This record gives sequence, structure tokens and C-alpha cells, in this order.
Amino acid sequence: MKGKDIMNQPAITFKTNDTLAHALKIMNKKNINGAPVIDENNELAGMVVKADLYRFLISPGHYDSCPLEWVMTKDVITSNKDEDILTISKRLRNNNIVAMPIVEGKKVLGMISFEDIIDYFIKKQDIAD
Repeated sequence: MKGKDIMNQPAITFKTNDTLAHALKIMNKKNINGAPVIDENNELAGMVVKADLYRFLISPGHYDSCPLEWVMTKDVITSNKDEDILTISKRLRNNNIVAMPIVEGKKVLGMISFEDIIDYFIKKQDIAD
């Protein structure tokens, strides 16, 4: 099974100049903990997660009107659509992350999380029973 078979697509993405308030509102509404951030060329520029946003906001002088570019992780761990689920799982685990973008070049195709992988194995087990 490949990443493309279980990834969530299209991925919910944000622009680098979107505000923290906007990102938090959408993440809460969509019940997600993180999302890729794309630039003006719709290419992956970073990744933002709720925990980072909250840590940023508790510091004096930081506001929810700040752009995501100030907070996002710029060195993003990614996968490609044709990688097998075991390889993706190991990358998530080895980097202590819960989700990552599936990309083709610098274009975001979707997202894959440890929940997606667990759901895949549960379904696979249910079919075998």
C-alpha cells in the first residue's frame, strides 16, 4: 500500500501571510492539528501545528494577527505519493511527528497522519477476520 492510497486530499493548506487567528479557526473547525503552508507559487513553504501557534501566542508581544511565516517550521519532513506505508510510518516515528505532507516536487498533494495509518491497519485486520 502506498501513501497515495490513504492520504487525505486535497490537503487543507494555508498561505505564508495568513494570520495565526485564521489558521487556528480553520484547524479547530476542521478538527486538524496541523497543515502545510504554501507560498505565492502554491509550493510547500512550511508546516504549522497548533502547539507551535499556542507556544508563540503565550509570549509577550505576540499576537494572533501575526503571519504564519513567523511561526511555521520551514524544514518540513515530507513523503512522496509512491512511498510505502511502512516507510512513511518509520519517518513519522523517527522524527516524532504525527503527520506530514505528501508532495510531488514542491506541490502538496495531500496529508498523511498516524491516524490514517492506524485506520488502514484496522481495516486490513477487519477484512482478514
